[in-house]
Amino acid sequence: MSQAAASRIAGLGHYVPARRVENAEIENKLGLEPGWIERRTGIRTRHWVEDGEFLTDIAAKAGASALDDADLLPDDIALTILATSTPDHLLPPSAPLLAHRLRLVNSGAIDLAGACSGFLYALTLADGFVRAQGRPVLVVAANILSRRINPAERASAVLFADAAGAVVLVPSGDSDVGLLGMNLASDGSYYDLISIPAGGSTKPFVSGIANEECLMTMRSGKEMFTQAVQMMTTCAQRAMADANLCSADMDRFVPHQANARIFDVVSDNLGIDASRTVRTIAEYGNSSAATIPLSLCLAHHSRSLVPGEKLLLTAAGAGLTGGALVWGV
Repeated sequence: MSQAAASRIAGLGHYVPARRVENAEIENKLGLEPGWIERRTGIRTRHWVEDGEFLTDIAAKAGASALDDADLLPDDIALTILATSTPDHLLPPSAPLLAHRLRLVNSGAIDLAGACSGFLYALTLADGFVRAQGRPVLVVAANILSRRINPAERASAVLFADAAGAVVLVPSGDSDVGLLGMNLASDGSYYDLISIPAGGSTKPFVSGIANEECLMTMRSGKEMFTQAVQMMTTCAQRAMADANLCSADMDRFVPHQANARIFDVVSDNLGIDASRTVRTIAEYGNSSAATIPLSLCLAHHSRSLVPGEKLLLTAAGAGLTGGALVWGV
């Protein structure tokens, strides 16, 4: 075992399903006036899977893309972390199947259920593994939320999408790259703001369970907005302080794409102008944990990440759970 001074991102990948769903399709079903969704969320379109397309399908495509970008062999990966709220099954975990499909024969594999902030937690754990073991890690965040939407509930039906994003972390001897500052947070007093009531050990799937209890519900969109803004802002401020940096030092702000109004308020709170904020919500909607790696990959394709850049990542979601990371490219 050889330890490393830091980890760095060696590869990025993403995948979105082919089916593109315009706002008009949802607005017509819910009886909303044209333009209602975009005005309130910033979303114009989102992508949903077709029948027969599953979580490990989209996760494997994003993972394969990141491995190819990193120019690594499957044998090189020592650990696979899959951040998802929509695994193929409650049991077994989906990560071992993902690793098998990618032929990662030397890799451990584990699911991480961190809701919208899952990618940040997975990246934090992956960074620690790379530092301790000196071996590469594949992190994939993927969700198929279209199958968990209650089409009759406006608060969730207008937001959620399907997508996958992935990064490959490798050891680095440069202490100025990788995880420079972090702050993770939770507040279980808001545990039921967003939930899927049935399916866990509290309410197992049995006869008599209403279909609606197997779908996502949002108790209060207004309260979720308030709490997400507060958690994302506070965590971002603490992560920058942990890195001994300030908002002026951040080259790109990559927030969870929950709702454009949320991250616009957060960026204002942090003093980060719009030109540095990565925005993908208009075309891709909210795919929970997948939004940040998806946004990173798309931003890299648009304007390459270059050595020396500092990235601020922040998210908050169901649980409540959230956090922020300062990452050096």
